[in-house]
Amino acid sequence: MEEFLPFISDVGIPALVTFYLLYRIETKLEDVVQSIQSLPERMER
Repeated sequence: MEEFLPFISDVGIPALVTFYLLYRIETKLEDVVQSIQSLPERMER
């Protein structure tokens, strides 16, 4: 994250908001992937 700070100071707030939203989406996608991977196990029950 530290490597983005000089870039953000050059580009501004829109870049900061974009990176923040991408980070949040990534964490949500990890949850979705885990749910999909556990689906066959749940279907067997």
